[in-house]
Amino acid sequence: MVWSQLAEIQTPPIVTTDFLYLRFIGDRSIQEKDFGRIQIDRVFEMQKWADSIKRVKDEDIKLAIIAANNHYAGFGPGTANVFRNMLGLSEAKWEEKEEGQQQEQEQQKIHDLKQRTLSDFMS
Repeated sequence: MVWSQLAEIQTPPIVTTDFLYLRFIGDRSIQEKDFGRIQIDRVFEMQKWADSIKRVKDEDIKLAIIAANNHYAGFGPGTANVFRNMLGLSEAKWEEKEEGQQQEQEQQKIHDLKQRTLSDFMS
C-alpha cells in the first residue's frame, strides 16, 4: 500500500510489504513560477509520517522511498531534506545549474528517451 499525504486526504500507514513508499503530493495551489523555495509549512503533517516510519522500523522494512512534488510545499528537494532531518538523516546535496543549461540538458534527455522507430528497442 502506498502511503500518501494529499491536501486533505491521507492513507493509513499500514505496512503491506518489506518496503515503504510515501508520497507528499500538493494540491497545485502553488504556481510553477514560485517553485524553488518552501512556500507552505507542512512540518506538522510531515512529522506524523516521520513518526509512522519510526514506529515500523522494526518490522523488517528493507527500503523506504519518499517522494515530494513541488506542489506539496513549493520545493520538492527542500521538502525531502526537511523530512530527512526528521528521520535523523543528513540532507541531500545537489548542484544548481544555470537555467539555460539545465533546460538544454532536460530537452536532450527527453529527446534521447523518445522512441523513433521500433528498431530503437530491438538492438
